[in-house]
Amino acid sequence: MNIEILTTSNETLKETGFGNLEACHALLDTINRIGYMAKITVCHTVKDLEAVVKRKPDLVLLAVKYIVTKKGETLWLSEYFTRKGINFSGSLRETLAFDSNKVSAKRHLKDKGISTPNFFTAMPGEYTREYDLPLGYPLFVKPIDAANGNGIDDLSFVNTFAEYESKVASIYERFSQPALVEEYIEGQEFTVAMIKTKSGELLIAPIEVIAPQSTKGLRILGETAKKDDNEVLKTLENSQLKKNIIKLAMDVFIDLDIRDFGRVDIKTNHSGHCFFMEANLVPGMGSLSSYFPKAFAMEFGMDYDTVIGLIIEEGISRVPEVIAVNVPLVLDPHVTSLVLSPSKLLG
Repeated sequence: MNIEILTTSNETLKETGFGNLEACHALLDTINRIGYMAKITVCHTVKDLEAVVKRKPDLVLLAVKYIVTKKGETLWLSEYFTRKGINFSGSLRETLAFDSNKVSAKRHLKDKGISTPNFFTAMPGEYTREYDLPLGYPLFVKPIDAANGNGIDDLSFVNTFAEYESKVASIYERFSQPALVEEYIEGQEFTVAMIKTKSGELLIAPIEVIAPQSTKGLRILGETAKKDDNEVLKTLENSQLKKNIIKLAMDVFIDLDIRDFGRVDIKTNHSGHCFFMEANLVPGMGSLSSYFPKAFAMEFGMDYDTVIGLIIEEGISRVPEVIAVNVPLVLDPHVTSLVLSPSKLLG
């Protein structure tokens, strides 16, 4: 089996991905240790992608969702390799759009009956008076598609119209996009890592993420906290809360039609009600600090090689299917969990 880890120069990318070249090399080392041939390919152009197709790897691990050419064109890798009949890791193009656009994910899941904070989007000057705002304070303002906490800081928490205007303007200036404005949910934060195994089971690892307290007394999991890597990660001890979080994460996995693996962020309010926040479908895979492998280590005692091995096994299990008919894998809506079966989760 030949495997290629495909990435691009991602220093300026604000969206999700496995991480920098160091993270890709950690993946490479693991793949070699578990007995597969692998290489890292850095792509910038269509010709680079064509060269991958000519090599016909058994599996391409997509470390990023897309590449941006010198002409400014965005090429979605999942879409490109689907057309070429090349087997790749992760979700299909339609699902990855929910990763890139938090608003579309929230709207889609809200229509499915999944709780998410009330929200609206805003451009600078769109609302000129305080009483025109669709929601009351406190509000939380962040970019629509940025990952890794980019654009999120203490100023994201707003309690006045002046603070709201300032933060919306700063997001537009930095990201050239509207801001996502949510009702502020004051409570615990969780992230849930999930892998669908080759046997069709869903392995679910939820952990609590506690941001450091800022000088303003807030605990905001923003750009600085993630860059400094000074959050505290904890396993869940409350069994009922854990069941609720697992159930919500499983519903998101099914309703977004996530393939192979993904990470879902969830918050609870003071009453313990769970809210979907966002989906990260190309999560960080760094061996030392990324939430995804850490969650499986904390919940199941899995080492990094085991986590990556499960992802590789699921991807490779599609090889005959991709070569024969090139039909994407369809997620079984009755997928079960290695933690609890759905009946136990609901009971």
